[in-house]
Amino acid sequence: MPAGDLASRVADVLAVDADEFRERAAQDADVIVDAVEDGVFDNPQAIVGFEYEFYAVKSDDCTLRRVPRRLLELIGFEKELGLHNAEMTTSPQPLNVHGLRAQESEVKARLQTALGVTSSERMRLVSDGLWTIPPEGEEAGTYLTDSVERTVGGPDGARSIRIATNMSGSARYHAMANTDQAESAGMCIQAPHVSLRADTVMPESLITSIQPHYQVPHAIDLPDYFNYALRIAGPLLALGVNSPFFPADLYDEDASAEDVLRDGWMEHRISVFETVLNDPMTGEGKVRFPRDLGSVQEAIDRIASDDTIVPMPVDPGERFDDRFPHFRRKHGTYWRWVRPVFDGPTRSAANARIEFRPIPAQPTVRDGIAFLAAFAGLMESLTRLEHPVVELDWQLARENFYAAMRNGLDAELDWITNDGKETTDRLAVYEDLLAHAEDGLTNRGLNDEEAAKYLYPLRRRVRQNVTPASWKREQVRGALDDGADLADAIATMQRRYVDRQSKTLLEGSFADWIGD
Repeated sequence: MPAGDLASRVADVLAVDADEFRERAAQDADVIVDAVEDGVFDNPQAIVGFEYEFYAVKSDDCTLRRVPRRLLELIGFEKELGLHNAEMTTSPQPLNVHGLRAQESEVKARLQTALGVTSSERMRLVSDGLWTIPPEGEEAGTYLTDSVERTVGGPDGARSIRIATNMSGSARYHAMANTDQAESAGMCIQAPHVSLRADTVMPESLITSIQPHYQVPHAIDLPDYFNYALRIAGPLLALGVNSPFFPADLYDEDASAEDVLRDGWMEHRISVFETVLNDPMTGEGKVRFPRDLGSVQEAIDRIASDDTIVPMPVDPGERFDDRFPHFRRKHGTYWRWVRPVFDGPTRSAANARIEFRPIPAQPTVRDGIAFLAAFAGLMESLTRLEHPVVELDWQLARENFYAAMRNGLDAELDWITNDGKETTDRLAVYEDLLAHAEDGLTNRGLNDEEAAKYLYPLRRRVRQNVTPASWKREQVRGALDDGADLADAIATMQRRYVDRQSKTLLEGSFADWIGD
């Protein structure tokens, strides 16, 4: 799309009256509250779904590649923030053995097709937490910060619109850099030995994730599931960490390789999302670890009253959730690491669910599905058994989350086991956590062998004390010991990661990498 046309669309977005938008979102919230009370969002059983993000690289050297828009349409993937991104969303399925198989089969079927099509373009889709090799002949810093200004007319006269050169053509993304609202995005990265400032939110396109969804049977009970989800966020993140390095040119000039290894975190994706989208001048920020919920109405009110960066225009529609369109738009920028969702295209499909956002994209499909199964199993078991970990102080749950971000499986995590004992012992934490995940799956009809198979990739990480992030650090350390500089060591690690993934993405797991 020409930058001038996009700038005009951005100007149209910015012309939306913010006060009216907020007022309409509050009215929409009342519609949802009434529908919850009427049982509209209830379902006879739990449902699971999955979002899966990728980035594209050149097949021969793993440098980042922009994905042609026509190619995304051809493979049935959706646009994400950067031109190099692609996203897949699965069809919701009941939480049982057939539903989990359907989730995994759909991911594999669509991904296999996509890999075949992209291969003909000498391109590969990569499942990873954070890309580290920029496009051929470019630096990561330039790629992430390059932008142009376009002047467009508007109801209040001409204005200048900033457009990120390598960002997808979504007016909402570009509007964040041009809003006059009091709330705004931080548009920077602050991490150990990395400090990058940009004029747009494009630096967020460094990161990719998986997002399991769990649809609760009764919407009124959503807070119970939500509060348990906060307690498991830290332990599951610690198992999934997969972004310990940035592109080499983003590190400070005076940072040595030893500085980077010593001070770097296991999951920089968390800090990237927070510093790019949070305004450092507005307190907690929109991207954050949320507080406990006391009621379903509180969940709805939090979304409706959340800070509005970009009040988006709303078109009338005929879907069920077009009865609350401003609320739906508002939810699109309700960035919490665990968040409630209320939507549905029809009244019969209306649902209330938990969207679990801490986990980065994983080395293989099986690893990603393992997290979906673990999350869903835990939502089933912990709530049904009234597990005492819900009594873990919220502040400790939050500290667990950021400790996992920094240290992965080496983090000291506070936990309360099923017998009420407080512990920070890693093996005790995961023995209890994964046992309840397995219990939740068997309670939904999986036999012991089926449940164990889904969770095996995660149990193997615990036993070996290895995560994708620690594997990457080991690869970089080995390359440095062999005489490589930091840039070459990171590139060597990344190419080895993609090579291993090419052999295991569809049929293997990260456990195979550990075995090698």
